[in-house]
Amino acid sequence: MSCCELQRQSLRPDQGHSVHDSWTAAGLLGTIASAVTPAIACAQDAIIGTAMLPRDLSPWGMYLNADPVVKAILVGLALASVITWTVCLAKAIEIVLATREIHAALGRLTGARSAAEGMERLANGEVRQFLEAALAEQTLSGGCPEADGVKERIASRLDRIEAACGRRISRGTSVLATIGATAPFVGLFGTVWGIMNSFIGISKAHATNLAVVAPGIAEALLATAFGLAAAIPAVVIYNAFARMIAGYRAQLGDASAEVLRLVSRDLDRSAAASVPAALSAAE
Repeated sequence: MSCCELQRQSLRPDQGHSVHDSWTAAGLLGTIASAVTPAIACAQDAIIGTAMLPRDLSPWGMYLNADPVVKAILVGLALASVITWTVCLAKAIEIVLATREIHAALGRLTGARSAAEGMERLANGEVRQFLEAALAEQTLSGGCPEADGVKERIASRLDRIEAACGRRISRGTSVLATIGATAPFVGLFGTVWGIMNSFIGISKAHATNLAVVAPGIAEALLATAFGLAAAIPAVVIYNAFARMIAGYRAQLGDASAEVLRLVSRDLDRSAAASVPAALSAAE
């Protein structure tokens, strides 16, 4: 007797039916699996395709999609940049005009023989303030014979006027130094905040696809770009203004020295005129 015949004899009718049912169920499950697998694959492809769809990565689009904290930082850096260029335009005009005015005043004052003649040649400006202070001190001295004392007091007045003019021309440039020093760090804070939020979103979505990560990181790096865009011009403009202001102060020093020379001539002439009068009175 063959093995197949023994197996058929050993099987009871109910067992034959159960085996047949199990084979039928297995085939049904295989059919269902073969039908569902393409559907799952299509769904996964749809999800991946949706994730890889390009977002609006223009600066304005990144700003709109950024975190509120990053948005506030970007707005602040944009305002800082506007302030930088506004100060640049205003102070450049002011320094250039002031430097030209002092240069022209020095040219008119060079040929003057006395402080009074210098006052007649100058209508206004810093150099005229120097002359007014010198003449006022001479008047207050009341013909004091101590010329050295008068010169010292006039030099003190001129030094204070020169310092006041230097402070006035430097007003507003400290804002540039502040922006240049702090803007990169503010932008870096916005970058750190944005990247931190990106990683938090990655952990929630349980996805590390570059299409998911890239937009958030790009929005965060935009803050660094804004910080550098605000800081670099501020530092360059501040250094340029520092050189221009140094030149302006040097011209103020030249004007102060010229006024002191005029005062010294006036005092020498007064001293020379007082000697014959004293001799005639003694006779």
